[in-house]
Formats: sequence, structure tokens, C-alpha cells
Amino acid sequence: MDNKKKTLIGIVGKENVLEYQKSLETYARDQSFVLPIEPWFVVRPKNMEEVQAIVKWANESTTPLVPMSSGAPHFHGDTVPSVPEATLVDLSRMSAIRRIDRRNRMAVIEPGVTYSQLQPELAKEGLRLTTPLLPRRTKSVIASLLERQPTIIPRYQYSMTEPLRNLGVVWGNGDILYTGEAGGSVYSLEDQWKAGGRQVDPKGPGQTDYLRFVTGAQGTMGIVVWASVKCELLPDVHKVFFIATEKLEALIEFSQRLQRLRLGDEVLLLNNSQLANILGKGIDHIITLRGALPHWVLIMGVAGRALFPEEKAAVQEKDISDLAQYFGLKLLSAIPGVTNREVLDTLINPSGEPYWKFKYKGGCQDIFFLTTLDKTPQFIKTMYSVAETLKYQASEIGIYIQPQHQGVEHHCEFSLPFDPEDWKEVTRVKELYCKASEELIGQGAYFSRPYGMWANMVYNRDVQGTIALRKIKQIFDPKNVMNPGKLCF
Repeated sequence: MDNKKKTLIGIVGKENVLEYQKSLETYARDQSFVLPIEPWFVVRPKNMEEVQAIVKWANESTTPLVPMSSGAPHFHGDTVPSVPEATLVDLSRMSAIRRIDRRNRMAVIEPGVTYSQLQPELAKEGLRLTTPLLPRRTKSVIASLLERQPTIIPRYQYSMTEPLRNLGVVWGNGDILYTGEAGGSVYSLEDQWKAGGRQVDPKGPGQTDYLRFVTGAQGTMGIVVWASVKCELLPDVHKVFFIATEKLEALIEFSQRLQRLRLGDEVLLLNNSQLANILGKGIDHIITLRGALPHWVLIMGVAGRALFPEEKAAVQEKDISDLAQYFGLKLLSAIPGVTNREVLDTLINPSGEPYWKFKYKGGCQDIFFLTTLDKTPQFIKTMYSVAETLKYQASEIGIYIQPQHQGVEHHCEFSLPFDPEDWKEVTRVKELYCKASEELIGQGAYFSRPYGMWANMVYNRDVQGTIALRKIKQIFDPKNVMNPGKLCF
């Protein structure tokens, strides 16, 4: 152990190798139900060369590595070691915004860059990045995109990995590869920029799309040390509108047509509990809002940019209003309890403190999966049925449905708030989380991001896919040092 520590100190410096008990305890657990395990060390590299040296050291010493780039709180167990004597690689020091390219609407960033850091810098250039719903201020942009967290503007999502484009990856065997158009013979971003390269095209190098091997991988294939991301122009005109109903079924055909016509920027569906959790300023306000809001709200952002922004926004507003009328719905400019501006400001910014999912009871667990919009009512019925069986208050379940990939599929998410200090409540939510997940996956819910206990549910149903993934793992990480115990590894 002393030799391992000396080697790590030689790579990153003494101040960037943590081994004290209190330091390690903070990395041993998160908000999930996975078993807590303390890492052996926490090491904090500052550049790609140090990351590569750490990975090579891990191969030589057969030491498990767990990559992490976001700050607390963590939710899914993917940054908690699954095996003892692991070293956690904290990438938060790698927080440089390497380049912002207004002309091509691209940014190149390191893994420690958070949404709260990136968005103000992009705004100076008249740009913004499409974000998930209220990301926490400590959330790494690259980690969010690698794990395919749903973003709230589906019409700009041309594939499930959008807006992620090119990556610099240190694979589990210690090799470095630049993906996409960056994967040529020149491994210097600066030299590529001088030659006119902009890291826009995500395909390649060659005929293989290597980006796919690290997305959704929970750090089991390698460590991403930089990424290029596609940005959008900041709106000159930005409004938000609502359609409110008591039944989700009334919104399905309208939402499907809305996506097909590529109308609106932000488009998302929330039940009253989830919307109250987002907009409420405390537990009393959340309860009041929940009672005042309609049961379902579809939120749409309408934006105008560059040439004739007012006219662009007005045309979209008219088209959406006409479409709503066709389906017997009414386009609203306000909902009870909050102003239009409050909703818009909330949607386009990271979450305040405390993190929005903690405002109601202090803790929260999420069940999420991919499906088509027409199947969501049945999944909701199943969720409510399991909650009723276990005596969990169904009215407290927050539901968030996010169109993705231009409406081709939908992210369906159930949020289960609980008091982390109440052991009975924690036990009930854990039981609900397990039982509901089993019921939902049995009915066809696609758990595309199989964290924790979901991994067995997913991979036990896909033998051939599991075999293929293990073969790929053997190529890129033959000694299984990258986050062993996650997924099917």
C-alpha cells in the first residue's frame, strides 16, 4: 500500500492523493441504495497525461479505478466502488473550458466543467447548451451527456448522444484515442484548430463510432478527458406556454404531432406533484402548489433567434395554438400559483440550493426508463398500484415525461420523495423502488441506463447483448480495472 501511495504521489503530487478516513467516507456512499464501500485512495489528476499514468499504474498493480467528475450529491451508485481496495479518480480539477467556437457553435470542455460554470461563459458568446431538467450546480456536463441524461429541447437532439460530439478517451488499457473527426493522426487539439478542425462530426475514426462504447458505460470502459459539445444560439425572444389537463391521455396525440412538426424549443410533461417540487420554495409552498395546479401540464418554450426573432416566435405561437385547438386543447400563457417568467427562469437555469428534489422531504429516489408516449399511462397505473400496495402516498409521486430524439422516444421518470431520517419511510421507499422496477421492466419499460440492481434485471434478459459487451470490455479494458462490478462486468 505504501508503494502504491508513493507511485500516485509521484503522478499527481501529495496534496492530490487523499487517504484520510473522513475524506474517504464522503466517497463511500451516495443517495442510492447500493452497499457503501470506501475507496483505498482518492486521486485528483489535472490533465490527460496524469490520467493516462494513473490508468497504466492501475493495470500494473491490478487496482480498480472508479472515475468521478461531478460534485455531490450523487444518486445512482455508479461512483461508489463495487469492490474493495479501489482508487477513486476525481476529475474535478480538470475544469478548463478549452475553446468556445461561436461560428461553428461548438465548445470543447474538460470533465470537471459544470453547467453552472459553462452556461455563463457560453452566454458571453451568444450561445447556450441544451441542458437536462434543472441539473444540480455541481453536475459535470460531460458526465451528464455520457450517461445520456435527457435534455429538455427534443428538436435539437438528432441522436441519443446529442449534443455530445468528439471525445478524448483514455481506455482501460492505458491507450489514448480521440473519437469522431478528432481521431486523425494529430493528437493535439491546438494543432487541429490551426488546421481548421472543429471537432464537430461524431462519427469515427474510420468506420467505427467509438463514442458509443463510453456512453452509458458508467466509467467501465475508460476515462473521458475532454469533449466537444454542440451549442445553440441564445434566443432573442423566449416565451413559455402551457397546456393543462386532468388526464395524460388528452395530451398524447397533441404532443406527438408537436414533435413531428418540430415546434417549440423546450417541451416536457409534468404532473402536479413534480411541477410543485420544481417551483415550490419549501414544503408548505409545495403542498399548496400541488393542490392548485392541474394534474398534468405540458410546458413549451417558444424562441426566436437571429433574423426576425419576434416574427419567428409569433409564427410558432400561432401554429402551436392552432394545433392545440385542433385537438380540443387550449394554449395558456400562465398556470396557477406562479408567473410565466418564474417558470422560464427556472427551466433554463441549474437548480438552486437545496437541490430541487430535496426540497420536499430531504431525500428522493428516481425510477426512470425509455418508452413511447402512448404506453406511459399504463406504466403510471402500475406505479400507483404498487405504491398503494405498499402504503406509499401516490399523490406524492412526481412524474416527469421528456420527449427525446425529436420525439421518437420518451424518458419516463418517477420521483419518490422520502425523509432520510425516518427509517420506516426509507425502508418503504426501498421496497417500492425494487418492486416497482421489477413490475415495470416486466411490462416492457426499457431501462437504458441500468444502475445498481437494474443491471441484473436488464442483462439477465439479454444474453447475447451481455456476451457482446463483455467482449468489447476485454478489448478496451482487458484487466478489468475500470469500475468493476458495474453493468454486466
